[in-house]
Amino acid sequence: MSHVIRPVRPEEWPAVRELRLTSLQDPVAHLAFLDTYDAAVARPDSFWRERAEGASEAAAEAHQFVAETADGTWAGTLTVLMEKAGTTDWAGFSVDRTQGHVVGVYVRPSHRGTGLLKELLDAGLEWAWGQGAERVRLIVHEDNARAAASYRKAGFAPSGVTVPLSGHTEESELEMVIER
Repeated sequence: MSHVIRPVRPEEWPAVRELRLTSLQDPVAHLAFLDTYDAAVARPDSFWRERAEGASEAAAEAHQFVAETADGTWAGTLTVLMEKAGTTDWAGFSVDRTQGHVVGVYVRPSHRGTGLLKELLDAGLEWAWGQGAERVRLIVHEDNARAAASYRKAGFAPSGVTVPLSGHTEESELEMVIER
């Protein structure tokens, strides 16, 4: 199946919302996302408009990429956030060097195992390198073996850093990185 990998456009916020809500209903969403379907579905349209605009092709701090099929269906997505050296990340860790941070990864079940995730990651990496990233990272739940294996296959490796989940002292997530 052929896909076009591209950044979202601000006016596509309804499709951004639809795909996010779909991803949050996936059986492993509780392992893959820090968000819930109930919280996301309750957000106003203004949230989704701002989200699409802030990660569109014109944005410098983040890019959301989608894989679009020939009929216009969005088969998958991921977002890359830029984290600047000298700042603190979402988990409270110091950012030592400029890096990309891959979040919000989702591929519809009918497109899994096709190499689509690698295509999305490649687009995200290319953009992050172009923004001056020295490395790109992602965080994967320790129990999400399928995702971790896919990231390894795409070239990411465990960094040895673990991130405790807020409010879940018995669970943690693992940082995986790819260096330039």
